[in-house]
Formats: sequence, structure tokens, C-alpha cells
Amino acid sequence: MGVTIFVGGGGEGYIAPQNLLLKYGNRHGLIAGATGTGKTVTLQVLAEGFSAQGVPVFMADVKGDLSGLAAAGSENHKLHEAFTKRAAQIGHTIAYRPYPVTFWDMFGQAGHPIRATVAEMGPLLLSRLLELTEPQEGVLNVAFRLADEEELPLLDLKDLQALLTFIAQHDDDISARYGLVATTSIGAIQRRLLVLENQGAAQMFGEPALELADLMRTDANGHGVVNILAADKLMNSPRLYATFLLWLLSELFEELPEVGDPDKPKLVFFFDEAHLLFNDAPRALVEKVEQVARLIRSKGVGIYFITQNPADVPDVILGQLGNRVQHALRAFTAKDQKDLKAASETYRPNPRFDISDAIRDVGTGEAVTSFLEAKGIPGIAERTMVRPPNSQLGPVDQMLRAGVMAMSPMAAKYSAPVDRDSAYERLRARAETAAREAEAAEAAQTRAAQDAARSKEDAREYSRARRYDGEGYREPARRSGGSSRSDSLTTTLAKSFVRQLGTRTGQAVVRGILGSMFKR
Repeated sequence: MGVTIFVGGGGEGYIAPQNLLLKYGNRHGLIAGATGTGKTVTLQVLAEGFSAQGVPVFMADVKGDLSGLAAAGSENHKLHEAFTKRAAQIGHTIAYRPYPVTFWDMFGQAGHPIRATVAEMGPLLLSRLLELTEPQEGVLNVAFRLADEEELPLLDLKDLQALLTFIAQHDDDISARYGLVATTSIGAIQRRLLVLENQGAAQMFGEPALELADLMRTDANGHGVVNILAADKLMNSPRLYATFLLWLLSELFEELPEVGDPDKPKLVFFFDEAHLLFNDAPRALVEKVEQVARLIRSKGVGIYFITQNPADVPDVILGQLGNRVQHALRAFTAKDQKDLKAASETYRPNPRFDISDAIRDVGTGEAVTSFLEAKGIPGIAERTMVRPPNSQLGPVDQMLRAGVMAMSPMAAKYSAPVDRDSAYERLRARAETAAREAEAAEAAQTRAAQDAARSKEDAREYSRARRYDGEGYREPARRSGGSSRSDSLTTTLAKSFVRQLGTRTGQAVVRGILGSMFKR
């Protein structure tokens, strides 16, 4: 049968162990249910199971509860008695223990900074993040194309802002080359970038960018590292949250090699609050998610969507989720009843109970489950009590979190940002070079004008220096003798003084001096 992850056992006196086959862990999954029905515990239990089998995990901690994976559970916990009773009912022995955890935080506060470059994010996801219109998205595509052709690396937001300013300043030339680039669209994009920056997202873009290999590590004991992204503050910007996680999935899809059907996944990715990914998403984005979900399993990555209602996930993607844990759905309205019926119809029927009734009636910590069996066949739906977690239920204290972060090898690698030569610096250097060249050209033009003025003044001075001797004008006297030599020398020095002084006032003064000399 192969290695399995024990998830839970049958409720209401029926003991039927429910196991997730490790080799089918990359066939994706769904954890659904109303608020307060036990989705977080199920998520924690699955993360423990994968980690124990040497499979790295990535998950977003939306409510701040999942940090408890870094600490062992305790007999002093208020739910210990209830956990012990449940464990006995399903034939499970609780073994409290911690799991290897790496904390990440896009804002660099509750975890190591996690960054991506603007170029890696790409125009499609960035347009989604900024909520751009189609013409504005077209301008953004032009910006990325120009950056590639002009070798202007787009690493952080100031790189993109500098490039957009450059495009606005040269809109005629760029429009002739790539098609119309409206300055109004550029202005709209710049304003959206400013809003994003004010939300603190500027810290997300830059270097050192996250290396995917750092999410796929095991510890010295061979246990998979559980990567926890602090998302409680990130959820204040739900579009940023969804866009970032989709970027991460896309990077995994594009960079990882094909591995076929491995004995166990290379990474399991839990996407909490998955409905945020699809809310008002353009068709191109949904197609991107569909492509990733369909093909990334051959690269050894399993995706598990966590949401309140299976209807939050498009049917084309829902159909690819083979491992399912369905917690209670409430049916208070006609729409709720319709969603409940639709959810029940996606399970392989169990003749012992009505699946719709079971999904509606299961209690907290209980679920209707179905895991892939041999040859990838969906298992029969079972009413299951999810096993208690081995790690701490609830968040760890700040001291323990800080200690885990300090001991992590990721601290030295990602803590300090790096601002290397990129579009902003290169465009600024170009502008400074152009300014110097313009200044030099203006100075040369000024010198040429001054030289022309001096030549003209010399001609006037020479004309005034000629004297009439009764028969006609003669050249200035070149007689021998001290007086003549003195006059000639004085005239020469005066002219030299005029050239050096170079001002109209100075020239007027010297002309006055020369005039008095020539009248002697």
C-alpha cells in the first residue's frame, strides 16, 4: 500500500482509519468548511504528517495559530483531556513533539524577509495586483519589454517607477516603436504603485530574492522543514496576499524539473483563504492557476486549497483535487443548500450514510474525508474524526519565535536588503551623462560666441589705431626708438588685457585707456 499519513478515524463508534497515501500527496487536495469547524487543526495535522515523512511544507499563517508547529504540545493544554479521549476513540497514541519550522514575513517583522523582484513577478501578476485596466496593462507590458531590450533590470519598485518616468519623458519615440503609450495610463500606474508602497509592499520587491531551494529543505533528522509565512498583517491587503502566493506557485512550476510520479512530494503547498485567488480574477489569471494546478504535480509539488466553501474554487480546478477533507457546511439559505448538494456530489458515495447530511451535521474536529487509493482511485467518503496534533495548538510566544529565527540559517542570508545596479541607477546615470554633455555643449557654444566677439573687437581696435598723415591712412607706426617701442608694447598689453578680462565693462575701460594713448 505504501507509506501513509494518518489523518483520523471513524466517528460514532465506527473505526475506519483514514490515511493519505504519501505517493499521492502531489495529487493536490481540498480542506473546506465553515469558520470554527476545525480546518486549522486539519491543516496542522497534515503539515505534521508530511514533515515527519521528510516532505517540506509551505503554508500561510492567516490567523497566527500555525506557529505552534515549532513547539511540542503539552498535557497542560486545556484541550489535552478532549484530545486524549478522541485519540483513544480512533486508536491513536498522541506523541507530543515540535517540528522544524522556518518563519517568513513579507514585512520582515515576524519572520525572515521574503522578497521577489519586479521582473520575476511579471506584468500579468503585477497588473492583477495593481488592478490595472487593459490599456494600463498594455503600457506595463511595454515597460517590461523596454527593460529587456535596454538591459534595465527591474528589481524593486523604484526601478519600475524610474522606468515609467523615462517612458513618459520619451513617449513619442516609444509610441512610435511599440504603439501608443498614453501618459495618462503611465500616471495611473504610478499612482497605483504609490498606494502599494504606502501599504508596505515595497519591502516585498527587491533582493536578495527568495531561492526556491530554501523552501525545500530537511533538517538533520531528515524531517521536512515547515515554512510558515506570517500572513495576519498581509491579509489587510488580500490582493497582495493572493498575488504573492500565485507568484510563488508560478515560480515553482517554471523552475522545478519534471520528476513524474515520485514516491513522495518534493514540496506541499497549502493555500489558505483560497477564494481570494479567484475573486474577480480575469480569465487569463484563472487559466494560469488551472495550468499550474494541472501540471505542477509532475514536478513533485502538491497544492492544497483551504477555503470555507468548495464553490469558491472553479470547477476546472476543483476536479483536480484528489484528497479531500470536508468540514461542516451550514445550509441556512437556498444558496447554502445548493452549495451543500453540489459539494456532496463530488464524493464517491458511501451506502452507510447520506453525504449531504453528514457534511451538514459533522461536529467541530470531524469531517467527511476522501483520499486517493491504489491506482489513484478516489476513496469512498468516510465520516472521520481528525486526530489531535502533536505540536502545540495555538501560537507560540514571541521569545520562542525569536529564538527559532535566530537559529535559522536563513537569517544571515535574507535579513539585509541588497540594492545593486539596476534600472533606477542606470537611468539616473544616463540622465547625468546627458546633462553633462548638454552643459559641455552649451559651454563650447558660449566660448565660440566669446571668441567671435573678441575677434570682432580686435578688428575695431585695429581700425581705430590707424592714423591719418595728410596723404592717407597708414598702419600704426613701427618706428624704432624707446617711445615707439613703448607705445607698441603698451598697445599689445592692452589688447591682451582685453582678451583676458572678457567683459564688456573691462573692454570699455581698456578702450578708454587706448583712446587717450592714441590722442597724444
